[in-house]
Amino acid sequence: MAGRKSPFFDTATTLGKIVAFFGVSAVCGVLAAGLLVPAASVAGASATAGMEFFDALPAELREEPLSVPSRVLANDGSTIATFYAENRVPVTLDKVSDHMKKAIVSIEDERFYQHNGVDLRGITRAAMHNLTSSTQQGASTLTQQYVNNTLINADSLRGVDKADLTISGTKSIGDKMREVKLAIAVEKEFSKDEILQGYLNMVLFSGTTYGVEAAAQRFYSVPASKLNIQQSAMLAGMVQLPNVYNPTKNEEASLKRRNVVLGAMKKTGAITDAEYRKAVKSGLGLKPKVLKSGCISARTAAYFCDYVTHLVLADPAYGKTVEDRTALLYRGGLTIGTTLDPRLQEEAEKEAANAIPADDASNLGAAIVSVKPGTGEILAMAQNKVYGPQDGTQYTEYNFNVAANAGGSGGFQGGSTMKPYTTLAWLESGRNMWDNVDATRDEYPDGYAWQASCLPGGQTRTYSDDGKWLVNNASDGFKHRMTVDYGLYWSINTATVAQAAQLDLCDIADATERLRLVDGSTGEPQSPVSPAFVLGTTDVTPLSQAAAFAAFANEGEYCAPRALTAVSDAAGNKYKVPAQECSQEIEPQTIANLNGTLSKIAGERVAKGTISAPIAGKTGTNNGASSTWFVGYTTGVSTAAWVGRHNGTAPIFGERINGRIYGYADSATFASPMWLAYMQDVMQYYPAEEFGTPETRPSAQVQPEPQDNNPFTDDGDNGDGDGNDGGDNGGGDGNDGGGDADESSAPAEDSTPDEPADPSASVEPSERDGNGRGNQDETPAPPGGDD
Repeated sequence: MAGRKSPFFDTATTLGKIVAFFGVSAVCGVLAAGLLVPAASVAGASATAGMEFFDALPAELREEPLSVPSRVLANDGSTIATFYAENRVPVTLDKVSDHMKKAIVSIEDERFYQHNGVDLRGITRAAMHNLTSSTQQGASTLTQQYVNNTLINADSLRGVDKADLTISGTKSIGDKMREVKLAIAVEKEFSKDEILQGYLNMVLFSGTTYGVEAAAQRFYSVPASKLNIQQSAMLAGMVQLPNVYNPTKNEEASLKRRNVVLGAMKKTGAITDAEYRKAVKSGLGLKPKVLKSGCISARTAAYFCDYVTHLVLADPAYGKTVEDRTALLYRGGLTIGTTLDPRLQEEAEKEAANAIPADDASNLGAAIVSVKPGTGEILAMAQNKVYGPQDGTQYTEYNFNVAANAGGSGGFQGGSTMKPYTTLAWLESGRNMWDNVDATRDEYPDGYAWQASCLPGGQTRTYSDDGKWLVNNASDGFKHRMTVDYGLYWSINTATVAQAAQLDLCDIADATERLRLVDGSTGEPQSPVSPAFVLGTTDVTPLSQAAAFAAFANEGEYCAPRALTAVSDAAGNKYKVPAQECSQEIEPQTIANLNGTLSKIAGERVAKGTISAPIAGKTGTNNGASSTWFVGYTTGVSTAAWVGRHNGTAPIFGERINGRIYGYADSATFASPMWLAYMQDVMQYYPAEEFGTPETRPSAQVQPEPQDNNPFTDDGDNGDGDGNDGGDNGGGDGNDGGGDADESSAPAEDSTPDEPADPSASVEPSERDGNGRGNQDETPAPPGGDD
């Protein structure tokens, strides 16, 4: 609506300037009277400098954008969380009930539709009252209040100290004169309805509740358009002293103030006598609703919300400094679209809580995170704890799924989930899944030279107090020759290390780096300095695991995890979000060969035939089972499931967990069942297709005996009874040296072994469960256990 031009206040005309001069002089006088300033000083100021002072004041109101809450949205448009410094929901005037409009005008400025921004009659009345009474009256019109609120908003956004804001009771004559001149200017530019709309959207009602829509929702759980007479009167009464008349804190004072407003409404004709009598007899009828700010307010996906917050605050696209980005998040009215699928999120939270309740005496953590292969979109991110800073083991603000620099705990030892990367390097070197390796060897002396071309000297060696690295397996009877496929299927430590001994450790590390499987605390790539990294001694995050295995699901194409889809602010400005970032890191046939084994692990050992769709994955458990995993996938969804200690690596054996005492535990105890229950519920939303076809061993080909191709091995290093002669392997196994190992007995999965350079990552085999077994994913509890 076009603004009105009043010739009476048009200071561009001679008549207007004369009227303005005398008007301003009069206003100075009554302002001084109201503020009890000595009359002589005011007379001098009015007579000698009134016009100059008035002309020097700004004639244009400098407005800043209103502080508006930001929202984080799921991929279906539902709200995950709201962020605000001021809880405000701007609405147009037609979305405010007539009762509310009449209530605010009746109590705050009954001559609003008659004056031109400054009500001289009201000023005179207030001045006379203040000079002759012990109580004080104000004379600011709604237009002046709108001006002052606009100035306060602008100053707040510019970082002006609260003590210097022009709040009621702290204004000087200069402040009031500036307010007067700006009110006149506003009235010339805007209609009454536009001014009233601006005021109702800006004014403080209580605490961090600003604007009539937020206030209506806060105290009555209704939109402003549905406010009745008594509700409108109560809200209109609050604006004079928001804290004093807050009905949730001072119901009696609020009720009295509401009735004063009802009386004013009757006086102005806004309501009838009958309406007044009915309304004044009613109670407040509150239906309060608290809208908390930030991720703590999220009904679901609070940890994903926290992750999104870290992304925004770390990205210069949203401001030069963290302070600028924080201000934008809490005041800029951002609409943050994300990749989160609420259907998957609900199931992930349910299964994480079912596995380990938040307040379980064990204080174990459980986490599930899903990524979409081919896009990197994060579909779900859940854990068993309650988001928040409160005391109690059920609460934490640490996100188990992400890296330390994104608000996470920094990851957990990957255990045997790292073994596929050694197999990838094996395949990329031109070898095959049906190749045989000698898994009899369970120790490597410190003098053993491991090929590592990326390190100084092209090699690395272990150093320990007892002069050797003990690898060992967690189950007896599996130190024999076996195919790579069999060793990976049953997760045999000595088989994986035997592969690594024939490879360049840097090639294995490179496979993890290409799939961004880095240290979750430091962000550094996995280091080949210690060969034990091939068995999962590095801390990795569930999110990085899900993203890496998503490349296995998508023919070797890796896509960086992606949470943001679109970001815009209240003014409609759009912000750049990270684009989808995918790259081909592994050849499709190599992945197909690997999936030939990983699909058997998931289908036969984890799902046990309960899922008909193509699935694949890898189990993992470290020593003491303080970190247990199953990372599995279809072509539609890749999910990492983790259960373990989030505050250390102490063994969990013998602890009461979710009501039971476990003398023995591994990934089959918690992580794998949690993954299975979750995936059975969500796979339907993202259809699964077949993986590629793995190559098979040529039927006529005679397999050569495996040899140690390590060019750095010193003579005599392998001559200590390791059983490399192709006959009986010295352990009573007697397995066929040229074919698959005897599969009649299933070994337990090997956990992360002893490693001299990182003693905290493992324990001695004798310290396990007393039955000679370690933390295996595929074997039930040994006799005598409580599992």
